[in-house]
Amino acid sequence: MNELSSRYNPKETEEKWLKVWKDRNIFHATPNPAKKPFTIVIPPPNVTGILHMGHALNNTLQDILIRYKRMNGFETLWMPGTDHAGIATQNVVEKQLTKEGKRRQDLGRDAFLKKLWAWKQEYGNTIIHQLEKLGSSCDWSRTRFTMDDDYSEAVKEAFIHLYQKGLVYQGRYIINWCPRCQTALSDEEAEHQEKNGKLYYIRYLFKNNPKESVIVATTRPETMLGDTAVAVNPKDPRYSKFIGQALILPLLNREIKIIADDFVSTEFGTGAVKVTPAHDPNDFAMGQRHKLEMINIMHADARINEHGGQYNGLDRFEVRKRVVADLEAQGFLVKIEDHKHAVGHCYRCDTVVEPYLSKQWFVKMKPLVKPALEAVKNGTITIKPERWEKVYINWMEEIRDWCISRQIWWGHRIPVWYDKEDNIFVAKSEEEAQAQAHAKYGKPVDLRQEEDVLDTWFSSWLWPFATLGWPKENADLKYFYPTNVLMTASEILFFWVARMIMAGYEFKGKVPFTEVFIHGTVRDAKGRKMSKSLGNAIDPLEIIEEYGADALRFSLIINSGQDIFISKEKFEIGRNFANKIWNASRLVFLNCQQGLEEGFETLELAKLDLPSRWILGAFYQALSKTSSAIEFFRYSEAENSMQDFFWGDFCDWYLELIKGKFGDVNVQKTALFVLKNSLKLMHPFIPFVTEETYSRLNAGDKCLSVAPWPVLQKELMDKEAFNQMQTIIDVISTIRNIRTQWNVKPNDSVDVILSPDNVSVERLLKENQADMQRLGRVRILTIDPKIQAVKDAASALVGSLKVFIPLGGLVDLAAEKKRMVQEIVQKQKSIGALQSRLANEAFVSQAPQDVIAKEKERLATLQKETSELNKVLSNLA
Repeated sequence: MNELSSRYNPKETEEKWLKVWKDRNIFHATPNPAKKPFTIVIPPPNVTGILHMGHALNNTLQDILIRYKRMNGFETLWMPGTDHAGIATQNVVEKQLTKEGKRRQDLGRDAFLKKLWAWKQEYGNTIIHQLEKLGSSCDWSRTRFTMDDDYSEAVKEAFIHLYQKGLVYQGRYIINWCPRCQTALSDEEAEHQEKNGKLYYIRYLFKNNPKESVIVATTRPETMLGDTAVAVNPKDPRYSKFIGQALILPLLNREIKIIADDFVSTEFGTGAVKVTPAHDPNDFAMGQRHKLEMINIMHADARINEHGGQYNGLDRFEVRKRVVADLEAQGFLVKIEDHKHAVGHCYRCDTVVEPYLSKQWFVKMKPLVKPALEAVKNGTITIKPERWEKVYINWMEEIRDWCISRQIWWGHRIPVWYDKEDNIFVAKSEEEAQAQAHAKYGKPVDLRQEEDVLDTWFSSWLWPFATLGWPKENADLKYFYPTNVLMTASEILFFWVARMIMAGYEFKGKVPFTEVFIHGTVRDAKGRKMSKSLGNAIDPLEIIEEYGADALRFSLIINSGQDIFISKEKFEIGRNFANKIWNASRLVFLNCQQGLEEGFETLELAKLDLPSRWILGAFYQALSKTSSAIEFFRYSEAENSMQDFFWGDFCDWYLELIKGKFGDVNVQKTALFVLKNSLKLMHPFIPFVTEETYSRLNAGDKCLSVAPWPVLQKELMDKEAFNQMQTIIDVISTIRNIRTQWNVKPNDSVDVILSPDNVSVERLLKENQADMQRLGRVRILTIDPKIQAVKDAASALVGSLKVFIPLGGLVDLAAEKKRMVQEIVQKQKSIGALQSRLANEAFVSQAPQDVIAKEKERLATLQKETSELNKVLSNLA
């Protein structure tokens, strides 16, 4: 055993073990019939990604579980990889071109793609290297990319399969269009944000009676340039006589009709709505029902086109201003009202999306939903926390067809070819498409491939099985699929999780995983989501550099719950715990050489003293709690249980109790035994420092990463000894608490009187009198069951055992009483103020939730402290 240095160096330790793990291929998984598989697929970070706190949390959670399962004897595969992130990656490279004064169109498709691949080659693995630094125990030899050649084959196979089943189709529909990225977006990619907008009331004159008019209300007046009707509800008596009559469209003087449609609400605005079929999904549906003309008034970049008359060439928002001004000038603008409404934004660049009539490719989702919906309803797949199951079910029941085509160049080009007459040939390659065309026409023909690429999520929904070699049925796929658990954030529940479940059933006939764990969001101390724009983001790489990866991991998990509220200072918690492990290990190593040489793997309970029998019981309790909490995804609880045992029971109590007893080799062996198994218990959470200390303890063993998880040894459990030692610890804790409550100086010794109510407790106290005196700083310890009261003494009960500490001569009793009474009065004032604030409806309705939660927490703390002070005063004998 090499002696540990006096100070722990996380940087040095982490660099060492990252290399060892990699060199020894510790995390590599292969099909092994002798073992049960346990598989997790990483939510593939974007190839453009840089490690942020969300990644750090997500991957720490996965790593805890995979390390735990590995140590429990499973053949564990944690599949890593990255996503090509079509829009995001293309944007990065396009920005570089912009700085050079160029556009991608200047380069052409092939040259631009070559530049993208070069960028990916240089920067695409940055996030992978950062995840390695975190300690993620993935099988890095299997790292996949969603545009690998084999993966691309899987994507083509999926598209062709769905097309041949009639589940992929092409059509002109209203889609979400991002004018900045100039591509279609799925409904899930058009994130809706509540905005304070305006509702504009516009007068449309009757053609045959210009003195009469219909007033419509709209939030997007610029789209009136594409109006082809005004709609009213057929049951609305205000308008029934006008149905079918002609109106004149203001500003453009085009004739449009009044139509009747049940979709129109009589409650919104005036009950009459403008119909713009090419720029609103509901209007598009009305347009189809009434066979209205569809007039697209916008270019792809959201400038108005030739159908917009005098506004041709202007940006949509500039046109909004001018249209409103012109309507007002010409007497068509009736009024403007403030109006809050949800506005779709591009999930990549935050541009306001435009509902846009466009020819796109779609997947019919309803036929795919049934087994994926049933799997969650019947418990085949569980989603934790359970509240997300309801969200999942609601979304699946309301699902709409998925727009899968994107007007960008970086991605999987849709495997479709056209001839001159636009006949479609769906094939994996141009050669296959040519063969189909030849079979149709009997001769070679000119073909051109579809320009669009597939939505990034169309490739990532195949991730659980495409990473394992699908569509080939190989040994990996047979052994590791279905996977076991998926851990992810709530924002991609629909983008990714739901679609993977559908894909699993459609392409493999099986669930892709059986458990989904949705973790919380990392927020700052004020409860705000971390983001660059708010300037509140904490860089995990900086934390690793300053405190170490163990500190980052440990601090994230100890603070986790529904959401994680974190500040830089909180990472000191993890740093301090890593240091504690190091220092405790060093203390044991320095004092247990004989135990190490003789061997400590087998203990004989009969030879152990009371503290040693107690610490074994405490360890196995912590083992049970920690294991159970990990299995049920209660990671903060697991980490707290493990930390409470090691720092509290082992370091603060056991190592203090056995000081001066290291001459007993059985004490040495117990300390070594508990330390070794504690390192195993802590390893999934804090892998680097545990791996290093374990290696010094067990030079001949394999890495801790592949050591077996501790198992309960019933022959080492002594419940009676555990309870007896717990009584001694409780007495010492009570003495310490009384000293603190009455402001006894740390270096002053106290006299203590213990009054047990039975002979066995009396004997126990006398046998452990020396430990109680040493650890409680007791001068004279009297154990006498006859004493039932002591004048001017603080008192407390430990079970039925009475504890007295005479305070006369130690403290100014009158002054201390006065101090406590004043403190109680001050706390009661604060309690009253907080109760009034929380009873104030105005405060509760307007204050942020995190502020209310903190005020409630303050109130509970003050009430507890006041109760404790009252108890201390009442316990003065």
